[in-house]
Amino acid sequence: MAKHGKKYLEAAKQFDSEASYEPLEAIELVKKAASAKFDESVEVAVRLGVDPRKQDQAVRGVVVLPHGTGKTKRVLVFAKGDKAKEAEAAGADFVGDSDMINKVQQGWFEFDVCVATPDMMAEVGKLGRILGGKGLMPNPKAGTVTFDVSKAVQEIKAGKIEYRLDKAGQIHAPIGKVSFDADKLNENLRSLVEALVRAKPAAAKGVYLKNIAVSSTMGPSARVNATVFR
Repeated sequence: MAKHGKKYLEAAKQFDSEASYEPLEAIELVKKAASAKFDESVEVAVRLGVDPRKQDQAVRGVVVLPHGTGKTKRVLVFAKGDKAKEAEAAGADFVGDSDMINKVQQGWFEFDVCVATPDMMAEVGKLGRILGGKGLMPNPKAGTVTFDVSKAVQEIKAGKIEYRLDKAGQIHAPIGKVSFDADKLNENLRSLVEALVRAKPAAAKGVYLKNIAVSSTMGPSARVNATVFR
């Protein structure tokens, strides 16, 4: 069992472990309890009523949080010609084709998200083992394999996040920073959960949103009343 420090244990006293809070109230508690010397992320864990072992119950997608995550992501775009120029104009941090592929093969990873045009995927596929292991491989379902590189880059910079069901049947995602206003965090939370509801697999039976909890990077979690979103 994990041992927690004095600050964590002191913060935990502000929470009722048996209670389910309204979303805004839970967020306000998390903000109040945050005690780290840095601007902690606020994270959400959602347990879904699906079987992660079954392909027809997989939950994966993207959502643009209205107020972003508080972190500016470094975007690498694999493109050439006019599409490369389009990516640069949209604000991509790194753009290239074979030169960037070679750079990544040599161990360069100073980026957070990869976007690729479809015509580049045959070459980018060579990086499958390298990028796939880090969760960075461009994917059509995540909107990162597209000819509309301008839109892709702009959405990522604006706060687009990808969510994916893990082996335990949970979704983990950031919704901002402790320094954000509680109302903005609440709107980001609602946008994420609404996206999850829209992504509900047809094969899922019973209660879909089982549990929702919010926490800061170093703090305890507050359980959210999931019925609000059902």
